[in-house]
Amino acid sequence: IFIAKDEVNEEALGERLAPLRIARAVDRAPHDEHESALARLVTAVGKYWICKRAPVFVNEAQECLGGIGYVEENILPRLYRQAPLNSIWEGRGNVQCLDVLRALRREPEVRDALFAELYRVRGESAALDQEAQWLDQVLNDVTALELRSRYIVERMALALQAALLLQAAPGNVASAFCQSRLAGA
Repeated sequence: IFIAKDEVNEEALGERLAPLRIARAVDRAPHDEHESALARLVTAVGKYWICKRAPVFVNEAQECLGGIGYVEENILPRLYRQAPLNSIWEGRGNVQCLDVLRALRREPEVRDALFAELYRVRGESAALDQEAQWLDQVLNDVTALELRSRYIVERMALALQAALLLQAAPGNVASAFCQSRLAGA
């Protein structure tokens, strides 16, 4: 994956890398067990995350353009109205989160694939290492998974984006993402 040297928005970059990784997993799934298991999980995680982030992203785009971003001659007002419909089309957030939990429960290789992705960059970010450890612990506590599923899936999405950024982005961008999205800075 090519990253421009002047790419500075870690959130936008993380959200751009995640669908590309999902696509690669789906493409390789028929021939690779790890990619197949990963595709099963990250497709549902990605659908949830994209559906939740799209309205915020479109609103940010409108703000960047100022008043013209709200004028009907521009496409952004229509995108802003339609962005919330993604969750109706792709499945409500709760359904997507339950799909993630179902995959983790029924297919142990899915969990292994998730942690293989996160541990690929182990040691490069203390924040991601702590997040991976937390995810491992929380996924072992099956009594509270459904109640906390939205939060858990959001944290998975962020952890996966952090791992991708650590692999592909300039160090300062990956570090800023990990510190701001995982470590709360």
